[in-house]
Amino acid sequence: MIIKGQKINERYEVVRSIGEGGMANVYLGYDTILDRNVAIKVLRGDLSGDEKFVRRFQREALSASSLSHPNIVEMYDVGEDNGIYYIVMEYVEGQTLKQLLKRRGNLTLSETIDIMLQLTDGMAHAHDSYIIHRDLKPQNIMIQDDGQIKITDFGIAMALNSTQLTQTNSVMGSVHYLPPEQATGKGSTIKSDIYSMGIIFYELLTGSLPFKGENAVEIALKQMKEPLPSLREDNPSIPMSVENVILKATAKNPKNRYSDSRAMHDDLLTVLDDSRINEEKYQYPYPENEDTAKNTKKIEEAKKQEEEEEEIASKIEEKEDKKSKTVIIILSIVFIGILLILIVVALLIPKLTEVKSVKVPDVQGMTVSKAEKKLTDSGFIVESKIETVASENVKKNRIVKTDPEKGRVVKKGTKVTLYKSTGVKTYVLLNYVEKNYKDSMVELEDYGLTVEIAKIDPDENNCKYIGKDVVVEQSLEEGSKIKSGDKITFKILNNVEFPNWSGQASNAASEWCNKNCVTLNVEYQETSDASQVDKIISQSRPSGSTVKNNDSVTIYIGKKSAIVEEKENKEEKKKEEVKPENTLEEKDKEKTTTPTN
Repeated sequence: MIIKGQKINERYEVVRSIGEGGMANVYLGYDTILDRNVAIKVLRGDLSGDEKFVRRFQREALSASSLSHPNIVEMYDVGEDNGIYYIVMEYVEGQTLKQLLKRRGNLTLSETIDIMLQLTDGMAHAHDSYIIHRDLKPQNIMIQDDGQIKITDFGIAMALNSTQLTQTNSVMGSVHYLPPEQATGKGSTIKSDIYSMGIIFYELLTGSLPFKGENAVEIALKQMKEPLPSLREDNPSIPMSVENVILKATAKNPKNRYSDSRAMHDDLLTVLDDSRINEEKYQYPYPENEDTAKNTKKIEEAKKQEEEEEEIASKIEEKEDKKSKTVIIILSIVFIGILLILIVVALLIPKLTEVKSVKVPDVQGMTVSKAEKKLTDSGFIVESKIETVASENVKKNRIVKTDPEKGRVVKKGTKVTLYKSTGVKTYVLLNYVEKNYKDSMVELEDYGLTVEIAKIDPDENNCKYIGKDVVVEQSLEEGSKIKSGDKITFKILNNVEFPNWSGQASNAASEWCNKNCVTLNVEYQETSDASQVDKIISQSRPSGSTVKNNDSVTIYIGKKSAIVEEKENKEEKKKEEVKPENTLEEKDKEKTTTPTN
């Protein structure tokens, strides 16, 4: 068992568990020599003695160690330490595509295209090195917060034959992405990975898998017989060019698929071009059912053969029973007494050695010592290692639960694991200002927080925040410690309705635009109406339309037309031509004239 603080190879310190799988467990580790976080994949203890699984585990490291690509998890080290087989690799902070789909349902077309371009580019690099993944699925693809993906788990998957397909629990997670030829036991090829990428492409867009069933055999048969459900029937907005990529990648006949991952990558680069949006549906050049009948028959025959073998074995056993019947009768007489004794002993021993069943007591809220005493007194064995778990209802260092849980009826002597409280789990709050408030709400609600939205009007202080979906202010500061049940308020911008400026002076529009961080453009238009001169006569946006920060609007100011200007000039000229009452010459004459007696 790997425990926290344990050092592997005197170098890699185990910090905590970050994932468990059918073949290996993954831990967050710390490289004490290179001073960095790493991911440590450790082969499960019950498999470390199986040479087949050890070889498969080591093959993963050998397969991926030669690859160096930004979309493939980098391998650092591989080895064995006291029976612990381990691989040390790059630690990727993020989540798997499966976890993202579980949270989001499905992704947008642009997001999906970006992810598929990275996936096909990474796989093209692997295929160039003659490395086939064999187990591509969303669970094996990590996505970081910046949108970059990392492909993991190279080389651990093997081609499954029809008998293995009956082992539902072991392959159920992978069979959804398994190409028909691989399900029948044929060797994996580059085109097998292409099929898996096509199924992933479908799932990212729709949020669901194309083929479903109650067991792996049923799913495999559907992949061989049934056509891929149409994307465009459920969502006509998806371009035909996108559906064509999926149809070509998931063709049942490998001859109809892309020749390699690079060809699929190049096709994705132009899938959203205008010239391809309405292209014709992809037609398969080769028959799709070329090998389907054989493959289907192979799986069905495998099940039938298994049933026939059981029937033959039963008949042989029956025949041998008849041959030995005479011997058995003779021997039965001799040993009848011994058998009777054995029967009596067999009936008495269980009664004498029977272990009583008892109910696991409730020790929640107790100290560790009191809980241990109560369990011991009840006949249980308490595990020496005490597990820890966060709890809002139980005080720190008090018992939260047991395994087996309280109330279960089990045998006396059963080992019980105690879980003590670490108190309320807290998180350090990030800065969500300028981020999309809807995405931020989802993230915080996953922590158990209550998120409230308050709408505010835009002003000169928040001009830099564009759009009403951006967080302008948060009620709790970055770095605050938060816990489940806490409340935080996000402030976002209100919609702003554009007013009607008709007949008003330009300064009214200028003041409004400055207040709401809208860029104002002013143009002049001639008017013959004197009442419209120097007033707003029209605007680029209709009254009541929505505008947001950093939008640009135009108003049109009335100015005198050439006709009005000419008319005013003529009137002014007439005024200047009007003759005064007394000229200067007449006034001088009046002064020099002598009156007559």
